[in-house]
Amino acid sequence: MISSNFCEIGLDLVKLLKIISIGGMLMVYLKALSMDHANMFVKELDESIKFYQNLFGFEVKKEQPEQDLKIIGNDTIKLCLYENPEMDFVKGINHFGFHIENFDQIVEKCEQMDVPMPYGVIEWESSRSVYITDPKGYEVELSKVQGGGL
Repeated sequence: MISSNFCEIGLDLVKLLKIISIGGMLMVYLKALSMDHANMFVKELDESIKFYQNLFGFEVKKEQPEQDLKIIGNDTIKLCLYENPEMDFVKGINHFGFHIENFDQIVEKCEQMDVPMPYGVIEWESSRSVYITDPKGYEVELSKVQGGGL
């Protein structure tokens, strides 16, 4: 139960945050608006950067040579790529996804670049997606509608 002290100081917590009381503990859920970034280990930093630059037009936003790190992306999405030439690829991420404004054009570009699209274009109830594989085996979902229209 929410303490009456909160009401006394004039906070309307129900409107400010979505709060659920479970076993006397307050659980606060934050509303994520979009993917911000993903941190990824890659064997060859330059090869991965070139792939994301050529397909998405991502730019190098920051370099941290002391950590073998480059942050690439655009105004809304960032990939933090750490080079580790000795890594064994273990798929810790099933895939990550991007909402693509120019979906049909990006599918054509993937075809032109011979980017692997193992499932082809998938028709969902309210969207379309294509899953691609980057040079190091990471699966990336490209979606026509944000969140699949859910």
